[in-house]
Amino acid sequence: MSSERTGYVGLGSNVGDRLENLRSACRLLEQRGVRISARSGVYETAPQGEILDQPDFLNAVVAVETDAAPLELLATCKTVEAEWGREMDGPRHGPRVLDLDVLALGRETWSDERMTLPHPEILSRRFVLEPLLELAPELVLPDGRRAADGLSAVADQSVIRVTTL
Repeated sequence: MSSERTGYVGLGSNVGDRLENLRSACRLLEQRGVRISARSGVYETAPQGEILDQPDFLNAVVAVETDAAPLELLATCKTVEAEWGREMDGPRHGPRVLDLDVLALGRETWSDERMTLPHPEILSRRFVLEPLLELAPELVLPDGRRAADGLSAVADQSVIRVTTL
């Protein structure tokens, strides 16, 4: 176990009651010992990637305080997804009731076949950057890049803040 540090988890849903799915994910994370210290607003975005013919997503980010190792936090996120009904054998970037991504965990870096920290697509996804920057406007990634500097590269991606988490 490492000492407690701040991490960020991205949440997304585009199936069923999307907002309730995100709120339930927060409750389930907390029931498993992940302390949520802050919640971003909720943003609506069109699907991106290979599968565009699917419902729009709701996305948010939560700041967490945890002493869990990276793979422990990932395992907790995957357990929450499965308990809430996510089908793990569906297409990548396809419709999903719940998607949780560990975006960053303190100054930790990690890379294996299961996950990469910080998440390699943080700076290329406005639906991640906007809510992340609400919580951590001065966030500097372990490689020295400022998260806020990524906004100009994703300015053409549409996100709309729709409510609170």
